[in-house]
Amino acid sequence: MRDRDPQGRPRNARPRDEYGRPLPHGAEGVARVPDDYAPTTEQALADARAFLAEGRPFHAHEVLEGRWKCAPDEERELWQGLAQICVGLTHLQRGNGRGAVTLLSRGAARVQRYRVPYDEVAAVALTLEERSDPATAITAVLDALREIG
Repeated sequence: MRDRDPQGRPRNARPRDEYGRPLPHGAEGVARVPDDYAPTTEQALADARAFLAEGRPFHAHEVLEGRWKCAPDEERELWQGLAQICVGLTHLQRGNGRGAVTLLSRGAARVQRYRVPYDEVAAVALTLEERSDPATAITAVLDALREIG
């Protein structure tokens, strides 16, 4: 059964490893982004960059998902796309190249709609392949994100 908060909304209280994989209840995991995290654009980009610099794209995804949930309607596709790109990077880390390419492509399609400066992130995501080195891929996406405001 999925964990729920006091209002009945689904929450995942299970700890996670550094790649975002769920661990058994009671296991020691890495610190998580709080479910109620609602960053500004600047904070979301800064936090996502910091997690990517640490090689933690799953956590960058959680940050971007936090922004997606609170962003104005006209920005939601952008944040969802950036979050999907980070999940694609997570799949590369976990050895799931096929899933990685699917999410990288899906995320890039969303991000491309926002053009400069976000289209560079999409372009980088589209160059990644099933056998791309995860660390190199993370660095490439991080470098593209550093070009944004």
